[in-house]
Amino acid sequence: MAAVTRALPGQEATDAAIIEQSWLDAERFAAVFDRYYAQIHGYALRRLGRSLADDVAAETFLVAFAQRKRYDVTRPDARPWLYGITSNLISRYHRAEARRYRALARAGADEVSEGHADLVTGRLDAQAFRRPLAAALAAISDSDRDALLLVAWAELTSEEAGEALGIPAGTVRSRLHRARTRIRAALGCDDWTNAGEEH
Repeated sequence: MAAVTRALPGQEATDAAIIEQSWLDAERFAAVFDRYYAQIHGYALRRLGRSLADDVAAETFLVAFAQRKRYDVTRPDARPWLYGITSNLISRYHRAEARRYRALARAGADEVSEGHADLVTGRLDAQAFRRPLAAALAAISDSDRDALLLVAWAELTSEEAGEALGIPAGTVRSRLHRARTRIRAALGCDDWTNAGEEH
C-alpha cells in the first residue's frame, strides 16, 4: 500500500490524495462525494430524467466507495473515474433513455428543459431544435451517445472520456465525429458544434 499523501498547508488535497486517505479513514471519502455529487446527479438527470437520477447518482458513489482501494492514485482528478461508473450504471437504462428521447421528440415536452436539449442547443433557439435534437439523440448508438454526452455535458476531454469509458481517446474522437455528424444532419445545420470541438 502506498503512503498516504497529504496536501501542503493552504493547498486543497487532490482527489487522489483524498481517496488514498480514505483507504485508512473511510470518512475522508465524503470529501469526494461533496465535490462531485451535484455534477454527477446533474449528468444523470440530463441523461435519464428525474425519476432515475437520484438512484444513479447515489449508486455511483456507493460503487466508487466500494472500489476506492482500486483507484489509480497517479490520476489526481477522479471525475473521469466517477463518470465512468455513472456511464456504466446508465447503460442499464439505455433503452429507457432512447424511449425518453423519442417521446420528447414526439411531444416536445417541457421536461426537455432539464435535459440535453436545453444544454446542447444553448446557443440555438431551443424551441425550434428541441424535437429534432431529441429524435437525433434517440437515433444515435448508445456508445456514440455516451461519448458525445460525456464531452458535451460532463465537460470531459476526449482523453478523460476515453478513461471513463475504458477506450482509447481516438475511439472517443471517432464516436464524437459520428454523433456530431448525425446531430448536425438532424438539425439541418453545419456548424453548431464548430465553436468548441472538445466541448
